[in-house]
Amino acid sequence: MSEAAKPKRKFQVPHTYTIIFVLMIVVAVMTWIIPSGVFETTEVDGRQVTVAGTYQSIDKVAVDAETGDEVDLRQGVNAVLEAPIAGIIGAAEVIGFVLIVGGAIQIISATGAIDAGMRRVVRRFKKKDILVIPIAMILFALGGSTFGMAEETLPFFAIFLPIMIAMGFDSITAFMVVFIGARAGYIASTVNPFSVLIAQGVIGIAGNPQLWLRLVMFVVLVSVSIVWVVLYARKIRKNPEKSLTYHDDKAKRSEIGAVDDDTPFTMAQKWILVVFLLGMALIVWGLVSQGWYMGELSAVFLAMGLISGVIARFSQQKIAEEFVVGLKDFVFSAVVIGLAKGVLVIASDGMIIDTILNGLADGLAGVAPAVYAAILYLVENLLSILVPSSSSLAALTMPIFGPLTELMGLNPEGAVTALCLGAPMMTIMCPTSAILVAGLAVCKVSLEKWWKTCWKYWLLMTVLCIGFTAISAMLPVA
Repeated sequence: MSEAAKPKRKFQVPHTYTIIFVLMIVVAVMTWIIPSGVFETTEVDGRQVTVAGTYQSIDKVAVDAETGDEVDLRQGVNAVLEAPIAGIIGAAEVIGFVLIVGGAIQIISATGAIDAGMRRVVRRFKKKDILVIPIAMILFALGGSTFGMAEETLPFFAIFLPIMIAMGFDSITAFMVVFIGARAGYIASTVNPFSVLIAQGVIGIAGNPQLWLRLVMFVVLVSVSIVWVVLYARKIRKNPEKSLTYHDDKAKRSEIGAVDDDTPFTMAQKWILVVFLLGMALIVWGLVSQGWYMGELSAVFLAMGLISGVIARFSQQKIAEEFVVGLKDFVFSAVVIGLAKGVLVIASDGMIIDTILNGLADGLAGVAPAVYAAILYLVENLLSILVPSSSSLAALTMPIFGPLTELMGLNPEGAVTALCLGAPMMTIMCPTSAILVAGLAVCKVSLEKWWKTCWKYWLLMTVLCIGFTAISAMLPVA
């Protein structure tokens, strides 16, 4: 076979598990190269805080004064192979939280309450034209901000496509209402268990102390998103030929029939939505006034799922089966959290984490807080290309960025905010984002056309997100 005839290999992003395992090997090698050292710590409000200026180096190989045994901090093959199970054990609380929440949310989703409620709202406001866009986006944003609505939006792309085209808009408008609506809420997460709560849990922050700021971010970022989508939609309806999907949409209009408005919205589903809203209100109350942590939060989510299943008249078999389906959906993220913890186990056993923190703190000394916040945000933004799961990225980066932010004399909540804003912002553009690619496929919009449409929005949101990250980092610790 000639060189020209040989098929070209396309670059494929490695699997997340592969990336993390390679990181384990790299970090193990680093324990042989990077000096070991340690900071002194002190307890503040029940949390261990690194004390700046107390770093001391430690010999790689030494004799324990008490036992007389030789201690070798250099991590080898055995350390790498044992790290996954050690990481899973170390992250057991976070992993359990993710699995319980995933199972509970699946039970609620299986009742069809969220889907039916969204359809009802769209049907009610359909004849009021442009109002459908902000109302639907607010609902999607609330879902993204509270329970991390992402893949759950997939059915709605098909629902909104005929609605938007029938109103004189285009396929990109339909895609944006669902995707940007949910993403804006996810970016401005308030009590999202898969970003805010996990990131805070990893570095030991209880009670969501900057919830008020997250509510401000929600209002600002969601409002900007809605205005941007509404302006785009009005422009396209006024001059349809400006749409990049104009010719494709002409064909779609002939294919689309009447929108199905007969989906029932039962009394049981209404009560389930009431239970969900009350549950979220209870979580906010517990976080703000009671200092709840993952145990209490897991209990509330589980209660919401079980009560929803009972209201929907699911059998015990059905409830259990749906819970298992939810576990399956979140096992990937749960295991990633454990594996990411394994990377840190190797670094911790080699005692190089404090050395890295000390080097970063020295390198960034004198850097303005706003500049540091921008760097932190951009790093999380770029890392999410390789690790698109916010919960997985939190497990991987928070143990480094939380203490580093404290060493810089800033609020460690700034590191949480950088993750919450930076990671999902990248998914708006990144082709490794599963929901982005899937939603575009349903609406039959190419990635190239999407990039051409949204790049200005992405830049505007990035500037706002960096600003909020800086504010979060510079606020006094509560």
